[in-house]
Formats: sequence, structure tokens, C-alpha cells
Amino acid sequence: MTIRDVGADEGLDHAVEAMQRGDEAAFRLVYRAVQPALLRYLTVLVGVADAEDVASEAWAQAVRDLDRFTGDADGFRGWITTIGRNRALDHLRRARRRPVSDESVDGMLDLPDLTDVESDTLGRVQSEAALALIASLPQDQAEAILLRTVLGFDAPTAARILGKRPGAVRAASHRGLKRLAKQLSEEP
Repeated sequence: MTIRDVGADEGLDHAVEAMQRGDEAAFRLVYRAVQPALLRYLTVLVGVADAEDVASEAWAQAVRDLDRFTGDADGFRGWITTIGRNRALDHLRRARRRPVSDESVDGMLDLPDLTDVESDTLGRVQSEAALALIASLPQDQAEAILLRTVLGFDAPTAARILGKRPGAVRAASHRGLKRLAKQLSEEP
């Protein structure tokens, strides 16, 4: 299930409205619905070791600036993703100024759902493999695919998040998907 499936639910629209009025239970509902996909997106951008920290920074800014947000659940998903992307880019700029660590990335992080262990494990392995493939793409293609396919944004919303034109996002997504298909067809 993508975050878009959850965002289409009218209940999440109501939760976003209640969250803006200060309802803590509504915030928990919105966080649980949005955080897993946001974290997968940020993991591809900054790596598993830093994705949680970047996501925390994004949520902190979102909570601080919540009074400036207007819109429904889909609008909130786009807003928090934009904040997360900006925090990730800031993180990467800071990291370039620091000495490089020899720490390796062993796996991809995925928050658990309320599913059975077998389904969760299988989904996690498949998600990790898919995210690893996407992470191997050039950044513009990886981000376009993540925003369009994993997070379920349409081209105009993804373009706003990336600061590009919708056509450029569609083209990057198409090139990335073609490259992924070629990689998959070459695997033994």
C-alpha cells in the first residue's frame, strides 16, 4: 500500500484538520500514515543511517510551521515531503563539509505495519530490494520514481517538491524506470 492509498481516505483529511487544531490523537494518526513512506524516500536520499534524523528534523519544522499549512491530507503529504527533501539536501551539504565515515549501509529501514510477521517480512525484503535498485539510479531519476511511484504523487505535485517542471519529472521517471527494467532483465 502506498501512502497515496491512505491519503485518499477521507478520515486522514479529517485527521489533518484536527491536527491543525491541536488534537494529539489526530497528529499520531497522520504521523503513522505519512512517516513510513517519508522515511523510505529520505532513506534513498541520505541513507539509512541518517534518514531517521532527517525525518525528525522535517517533522519538527512541520509542527513548528503547522499554522502556515492549508490543505487536505494529500496537500500535507506534499508539504511534509518538500520539507523532508529540503532537510535532506541541507544534510547532504553539511555532510560534504565533514570527513567521510567508513560506516557501511547494511540494509534499508522500513517501519512496521499492523500486519502479520510473514507478510511484513516478505514486504520488507521486497521493499529493501526495490529501494536499493532505485538508490542505484542517478538522483533525479531516483527521486522522480520515489515521488511518483512509491509516494504516489502526480507529476505536478512531484515537480513542486523537486522545484522542476512536470514534464521534467515525467521524463526523469521514465528514464529511471527504463534503466531499472534493463537492470532487472540483465540479472541472472
